[in-house]
Amino acid sequence: MHDLRSDTVTQPTPAMRAAMAAAPVGDDVFGEDPSVNQLEAQAAELFGKPAALFVPSGTMGNQLCLGALTSPGDEIIAEAQAHILLNEVGSAARLWSCQIRALPGRRGLLDAEQVRATIRAQDIHYPRTALLSLENTHNFAGGAVLPQAEVDALIELAREHGLAVHMDGARLLNAAVASGLSPARLLQGVDLASVCLSKGLGAPVGSVVVGEREPMERCRKLRKALGGGMRQAGVIAAAASIALAEGPALMADDHRRARTLAEALDALPGASVDLEAVHTNIVFVDTRDSASAAQQAFERAGVAAIALGEKRLRFVFHRDVGDDALQATLQAATTIFA
Repeated sequence: MHDLRSDTVTQPTPAMRAAMAAAPVGDDVFGEDPSVNQLEAQAAELFGKPAALFVPSGTMGNQLCLGALTSPGDEIIAEAQAHILLNEVGSAARLWSCQIRALPGRRGLLDAEQVRATIRAQDIHYPRTALLSLENTHNFAGGAVLPQAEVDALIELAREHGLAVHMDGARLLNAAVASGLSPARLLQGVDLASVCLSKGLGAPVGSVVVGEREPMERCRKLRKALGGGMRQAGVIAAAASIALAEGPALMADDHRRARTLAEALDALPGASVDLEAVHTNIVFVDTRDSASAAQQAFERAGVAAIALGEKRLRFVFHRDVGDDALQATLQAATTIFA
C-alpha cells in the first residue's frame, strides 16, 4: 500500500532509531535533557528566533502560541479554513476563552484591507482584537505557499494596530523549499510560530514552538499546564534533530511528484485540481462523483488517499513514498477518473 493520506504517516529511519537508542537524556522539565536542549538550539538558529520549545504535537504548539499572546475575552483574526479553527477541537475557546474571527482568504491568504476593516475599534461592547494568525503552507488551500510580500504587509498592518502575530508553520519548511526563502525570512516579524517535525520532515513525534524570548517563557509554563512536560524527551528529540537536519533536502522531490500528479488528474474528465494552489506536497482533487467511492477504489489499487468532503480527495507526498507511489496513483487514476 502506498500511503498518501498524510505526511504524518512517515516512519522513523534507521538513523533515527539508532539516535533514539543512544540519546543522552535528562529531565526536560528541569531543562536538563541535553538532546532536547540541542534540538531547541538547532531550531532557534534555523528559524532565526532567540528561543525554541519542543512540544508533543502541532496542535499543542499552536495552542501555546495562542495562549501566550492573548487574554481571556480577546479576538483572533484567522483565515476561514485555518487549522486552528477547523482542526483543533475548538481549543481557542476551550482553553483561552478567545473567539476566532474567520475571514475568507484566497488560497489561504487574507486580504489586508479586509483585515484592517475587521480590527475592532475600542468600544465597551467589543472584544479586543489581540492576534493575527497566519498559516504557511496552508493545508486546506492545497498546500499553497503564502506570498511573502503580502505576509510582510499583513505583519506591518498588525503592528500598526498593536496586534501580535502567530504563524501556524506546520509545513513551513515546505514553504521555504518551494519559495527559495530561508525559514528565518519566512518568520521575520512573527512573534510565535509552531513548526511540525512529524509531517514532511519525517520525525516520529513532535513540533517546535519558536519565537521571541518573553512570550516563549509563557509558552514553557503553559506547556507544563497542558501536560506537555515530557521528562526524558531526548529519546524522541534525537530523532527530531535528524529530521530537522535532513528532511528539507528531500522535500523538492515531494513537491515535484505532487505537481506531476496534480497536472495528470486535472486532465482527466472525472477530476479537477486548482493547479495554481499546488506549490508543495499536497494535492486536493475535486471529484465529479463521490470522493469516498474514489478513496475506496484507490485503496483497491494499492494507494491510500483520504476523502475530506463529499467530493474532495487529498493526496500528500512525503519521504516514505517515491516515484513508484506516483506511478501507481497515476495508473489507478486513469481508470477511476475516466
